[in-house]
Amino acid sequence: MNPTTTTTPAANKAAQFLADSDAKAFDLEHRRKIQFNIGKYNAAVSTGLGFYEDHELARERASYLKTKVINHLDEYLLEFERNFTARGGKVIWAQNADEALHEIGKIMARRKAKTVVKAKSMTTEEIHLNHFLEQNGIESVETDLGEFIVQLNGERPYHIVTPAMHLSKTDIANIFVKHLGIEYTDDAQKLVLTARHLLRSKYTTAEVGITGGNFLIADTGAIAVTENEGNARLSATFPRTHIAIVGIEKVIPKLEDLALFWPLLSTSGTGQQVTVYNTIYTGPRQPLEKDGPDEMIVVLLDNGRTNLLAQPAQREALNCIRCGACLNICPVYKNIGGHTYETTYSGPIGSVISPHLAGMADNKHLSYASSLCGACTSVCPVKIPIHNLLLQNRQQAVREQLTDKEERTAIRLWLVAMKNRRLLDLLPARAKNWVLLRLLSQVGWSKRRDALQVAPKSFKQLWKARKSLSFATPALTANLGPVS
Repeated sequence: MNPTTTTTPAANKAAQFLADSDAKAFDLEHRRKIQFNIGKYNAAVSTGLGFYEDHELARERASYLKTKVINHLDEYLLEFERNFTARGGKVIWAQNADEALHEIGKIMARRKAKTVVKAKSMTTEEIHLNHFLEQNGIESVETDLGEFIVQLNGERPYHIVTPAMHLSKTDIANIFVKHLGIEYTDDAQKLVLTARHLLRSKYTTAEVGITGGNFLIADTGAIAVTENEGNARLSATFPRTHIAIVGIEKVIPKLEDLALFWPLLSTSGTGQQVTVYNTIYTGPRQPLEKDGPDEMIVVLLDNGRTNLLAQPAQREALNCIRCGACLNICPVYKNIGGHTYETTYSGPIGSVISPHLAGMADNKHLSYASSLCGACTSVCPVKIPIHNLLLQNRQQAVREQLTDKEERTAIRLWLVAMKNRRLLDLLPARAKNWVLLRLLSQVGWSKRRDALQVAPKSFKQLWKARKSLSFATPALTANLGPVS
């Protein structure tokens, strides 16, 4: 691909994003559901933050530790591998999704797997694991309730923490009626028990369990998983093989650091002081242990993360602990929703990392899906300057000449005009307004906004007039009005 031109698929993707955003922003039913659900989360988070004696200090410490790890990522990953394999675990390094799927496919074949139980994991969404397993005749069952619901409905997760946030209780009841054949009920407890009854039998028959990992602990060679339903524990302990697919950026230095990161993650994500189930996996079942898998395999996934690591100005995005706080506060996300992004990771942090994970050319438009208000930065528990990183992405797209020809031409013309005030003043205000109207209407500015109007006279013209009348009477000078 020629890097100096924008490919048609990329242009189409950006156009589709704008069209979907426009439609979703004026979907009043969607707006009602999202405002209700995000409102509940934000209220809970506000209460949860009150439990901290010094929340800002906790954020500073977390930011420092994650930045330290990212700047020495190779050392910490090797330390994790050394300690994990010492207890019988196996580590697979996957450079991309294809490598990860190939290795997972080999494990499935060796285990003669017919059924996989899967806990909530954004990395598995990233590599499209469910689709791969289905293509190979293997049943993949999502065991997180939200993931289970969207899987039944044939959708992707809507939110990185709450996959079914866009669905009401009535929506979920109708999905269960359609796909599970139950009688209609909007009793939440009955719906949960229906899912629980179905999933329990899957745990005991599945040959392989797959989870993600919230943190990789370098000094003990362990994986930390936090959850509210207990399904990850069941997925990791009932099947004979446990596969954990974890992004390489999830490392923390020491076991004791969980005392900092687990509460930060839960408070920022759901408002809880700590989530219900917090588990540390150190490897397969040991000789004197009575439960656990026969083998445990960790797939360390790169899949574009080293592209981001190679950008000193943007690598801080790898500090993300996937709490979802930036999504819940973002005015753009609350208007256009999660599915509009058409990426694994949506919202502000998704707009930062997706161009690096999935290609800048195809995803640069996401970096413009922000008002740059900075709300995301203010709530990030590890103090990632998200709105600044979005600007860095925009600058990178320009440097790599990934913007379209029309935009580059417009900027060049604007630059020529700005450098030559006399040239700019040749056009009367009416002509300038006509040009602005034509240009901005093409990008939808005038669809729901008043047209921009330039002043009848420029500052230079006003100043020149005032200067020429410097010896005139005060009353005449005052008629020109103030010059700011």
